[in-house]
Amino acid sequence: MSMLRLFLFSIISAALLTGCCIKEQEPVDLVNPYIGNISHLLVPTYPTVHRPNSMLRFYPDRADYTAYRIPGFPLNIISHRSGKIFGITPFTGNPGSVPVNISYIYDNEKITPYYYKVTLTEPDIKVEFTPEEKAGFFRIGFPGGSDAGIILRTTGQGELSLNDDTVIGFDTFNGVKTWLWLEFDREPNSVSARRNDTLLAVNSIAGNRVALYASFGREQKPSEIKVRYGISYISAEQAKSNLYKSSDRWNFESIVKEGREIWNNTLSKIETEGGTHNQQVVFYTSLYRCFERMIDITEDGWYYSPWTGKPEPAGDTAYFTDDWVWDTHLALHPLQVILNPSLQDEKINSYIRSARQSGWMPTFPVVTGDNHAMNGNHFAAVVLDAWNKGIRGFSLEEAYNHLKKTIMEETKLPWVKGPATVLDKFYDEKGWFPGLKKGEAETVPEVHSFEKRQSVAVTLASSYDDWCMAQMAKALGKEDDYEFFRKRSLNYRNLFNTATGFYHPKDSEGNWIEPFDYRFDGGLGARDYYDENNGWTYIWQPYHAFDDLINMMGGPEKFDEKLDLLFTVPLGRSKWQYYAVLPDATGNVGQFVMGNEPSMHIPYLYNLVGKPWKTQKRIRMLLNTWFRNDLMGIPGDEDGGGLSAFYVFSAMGFYPITPGIPEYQIGSPLFRKIKIHLDNGKTFTIVAENNSDECIYIQSAKLNGKDLNKTSITHNDIIGGGKLVLKMGEKPGHNWGRK
Repeated sequence: MSMLRLFLFSIISAALLTGCCIKEQEPVDLVNPYIGNISHLLVPTYPTVHRPNSMLRFYPDRADYTAYRIPGFPLNIISHRSGKIFGITPFTGNPGSVPVNISYIYDNEKITPYYYKVTLTEPDIKVEFTPEEKAGFFRIGFPGGSDAGIILRTTGQGELSLNDDTVIGFDTFNGVKTWLWLEFDREPNSVSARRNDTLLAVNSIAGNRVALYASFGREQKPSEIKVRYGISYISAEQAKSNLYKSSDRWNFESIVKEGREIWNNTLSKIETEGGTHNQQVVFYTSLYRCFERMIDITEDGWYYSPWTGKPEPAGDTAYFTDDWVWDTHLALHPLQVILNPSLQDEKINSYIRSARQSGWMPTFPVVTGDNHAMNGNHFAAVVLDAWNKGIRGFSLEEAYNHLKKTIMEETKLPWVKGPATVLDKFYDEKGWFPGLKKGEAETVPEVHSFEKRQSVAVTLASSYDDWCMAQMAKALGKEDDYEFFRKRSLNYRNLFNTATGFYHPKDSEGNWIEPFDYRFDGGLGARDYYDENNGWTYIWQPYHAFDDLINMMGGPEKFDEKLDLLFTVPLGRSKWQYYAVLPDATGNVGQFVMGNEPSMHIPYLYNLVGKPWKTQKRIRMLLNTWFRNDLMGIPGDEDGGGLSAFYVFSAMGFYPITPGIPEYQIGSPLFRKIKIHLDNGKTFTIVAENNSDECIYIQSAKLNGKDLNKTSITHNDIIGGGKLVLKMGEKPGHNWGRK
């Protein structure tokens, strides 16, 4: 073969193995649930198999990708990354010889959003799984010449009873029952049960962590057992109803096909062209992770309320829960406002119902109640953002009233649910949350022993929440409330130290706490004063007052210089010493932390001081460095859509730096064309001409054919449909987007 022919053959082969294959793949084929399954430091992602926003979620029972053995499979994960309910494990042999804590070496694992497969190698058992919204389907293949069996366990206090081919029972997590209706495709030959180390010849068992053993006998040829089940938070009969909703109950392939189609339709709301294969994979994997929560737990018009402890009527809208709003208000909720505005309505109504029943607006609502984690009442931002972007299917006044009661009467202390304390009264009078001097013992018993006061973080969070409340009050015509919350929204000024350009903790006497190291003071996670991140991360808040922050820093040039320092000042200690103090602050570029939500807006702030090319440079570097198609391809705790939504926005080329303001700052899109297919039937298209890994800088822009020389677009620009055309180049476009 001549060198020319060899060269042409290589080019054609490469095209067939890359570009052509990418073009033929559907979005769901580009999802890699293994991305991030090994964490940089704290919590990995989990390869969740589920349907978008569905009550039932599944992943194999293991710590992360490196696990050597697997003990079985949960029937549901109640909350994002916690709350495994029931467990199913196939076995071979006599139940009496099977150890209590059986586990298997596993191999040949395959995971997609809608299908799971694995081989348990020692007995050569093949396990397959596919989910529905509130039901699951296992297909388990056993080797020939072996006695086939299946163990069904509870993970907490529960009950299991097998009659004929059906298991009915419940399991308990944090006081809430999950009911089960499970069917085998044939009746077991024998049944036994285990409590602790005792095997009993019974078909019903109750207690803590109990198990049933269903034995199906021996077949000389490989055999297969199918297991279908429904779950419910209401009753066993409702679990049966949830199971029987499937139109083809025992056809495994049809359930897999249906799940694949649902995911393709969901992921196809955003269509991309160009970019590398890995960028496409990371993008659609990130988009898939944006649909793990909130979850719809409505069951035939009812839902279980942890607030009343009984089923409640859902009415005209579904009931959604499982949301960590500190993590999700910044990007995940704003993304869903664009992609699924009607569902966002229902999610907000779900929060309102929770507040109506519990008396308080939750911060981390889950199936079992309110985890009440982190700081702030950022559901205020979720409500305002939706309202100002035209979502009106909820009562703004009722949401406002519940939020007002919570903000004014509940303590601001992180991770504490209870009435206002002396620290809250101090905040109301003085306008800042007081910090303790270094080494000073805590004097307020309500303060969480690990989470501490977080005095600066609480002040900044409260200032932003109060701004959101002021805007809602204004929309409702509540002028006195507007003025009250507007003034409180300026409290961040009380902690800005003009001498250093940082938000600095003050004690109860109004003195700066000195001496002070913005990199390392504050204890573990800097929680005495900040939260999970150091003082460098918290410079760039609150989200509603960037113009004021620029002025407080001394103007645009000083602000620009400080941003540059953020990305260049070194850690200050060896990595092991740094992360021993700040384990959440991963994905570092200098003092910038890509792995934690409070940092996500920061690279876009260059836009506000006439340096958009720096935003473009930083965003491209961050996306390509910290979000990758590999097992460590997430820079920090992903938090069920928090970081993933940042990636989806930034890869498309824009980001909402202030939830509540209906506009987006422009960055540098990864793809040459992005189409967002909207619920209203319109399409918003972003075209990045001449886009590549080298041509990352915007030279000029047109919106719907007209020159655009500002760095932002509005929400109406997007939902109205149309086209944003960006001309990209290798060198900074210094003349575009300058103020």
